[in-house]
Amino acid sequence: MHIEVTNLNKHFGDFHAIKDVNFKIKEGNLVGLIGPSGGGKTSILRMLSGLESPTSGDIYFDGKLATHLPVQERGIGFVFQSYALFKHMTVFDNVAYGLKVLKKSKAEIQDRVMYLVNLMGLAGHERKYPHQLSGGQRQRVAFARALAPEPRLLLLDEPFAAIDAKIRKELRVWLRNLINEFKVTTLFVTHDQDEAIEVADEIILVQGGKIEQQGSPWEIYTKPASSFAASFIGESNVLPSYSPLVGFPTLADLQQDGKWLPDVNVLIRPENIEVRPHNVSHLATAGEKGKVTHVHFRGDSWYLEMESGSNKFFAYQPVKERIYQVGEEVNILIQQISVFTQSGTTWIDNQAKQDPQPVFI
Repeated sequence: MHIEVTNLNKHFGDFHAIKDVNFKIKEGNLVGLIGPSGGGKTSILRMLSGLESPTSGDIYFDGKLATHLPVQERGIGFVFQSYALFKHMTVFDNVAYGLKVLKKSKAEIQDRVMYLVNLMGLAGHERKYPHQLSGGQRQRVAFARALAPEPRLLLLDEPFAAIDAKIRKELRVWLRNLINEFKVTTLFVTHDQDEAIEVADEIILVQGGKIEQQGSPWEIYTKPASSFAASFIGESNVLPSYSPLVGFPTLADLQQDGKWLPDVNVLIRPENIEVRPHNVSHLATAGEKGKVTHVHFRGDSWYLEMESGSNKFFAYQPVKERIYQVGEEVNILIQQISVFTQSGTTWIDNQAKQDPQPVFI
């Protein structure tokens, strides 16, 4: 199913929850709807499902107007955070429920349910009740029940939020493979940016009832449309006020009396910071003199916190590289800075790096 939403608005009394939202979702795509709590994600999901009616605007399914189509006629499958399984029904009966509503034959129901039970890795559990299953197993039953009637659109509202971290990671991969198998258009709400980045074909980033940006995880991470997008997707060093940085003379044009001009935000991705010992550093004149303030082991990397004058930075260091100590002096080489203004986003490279002769001290 191809989805198109145009000029969607939703008011709850005097509160304008959804503000002129527009987006398209290609058929078969898995799209993550993400943003901070209260941003409007679930309201958008509920309007797509028919559980809420928009105040204004339109929703199209495969080019046909579906704004006021009843829920039962939308061809939608739901999976919720709370599983929403029927406690008094077995796994088999939970999965079969939608098929029985559609008055499918017993043979069709048997074949479809057992196919899904096996696909979900639940073989041997079909006669168990929800309370006899683990959280991960219950969520798999919820997916099987949603997919049983062969929906054209699958809506997932934080489906893994109630599951512990280890199982949640396993289910991310499982979900990606599942959607590839069924090729059903899927929209899932999550507040977990890692989940969206790992699973989604596209991300729709929502803030304050508006679409902040839509694109692939790679596009949003590497080319964020705003400082909010840059800070929400991935991690960023934020420079709260102006101070001269080696190799970035143009930053002076964006400040007045040591403060950024209105609507100017300056961020640095941690991967754009290279940390080297202060006395054996290539391109030393292109970096800032700093000191390590904290070192944290993250399993596959070291997380370094540093100070340089009034600025504080963080970066990651591969575990196989040199281990820095708290208090150690370092050279902080900033490769690139992202500048966000009302007129757009600019990426500035370190001009001092253009010196063809590396300097060692």
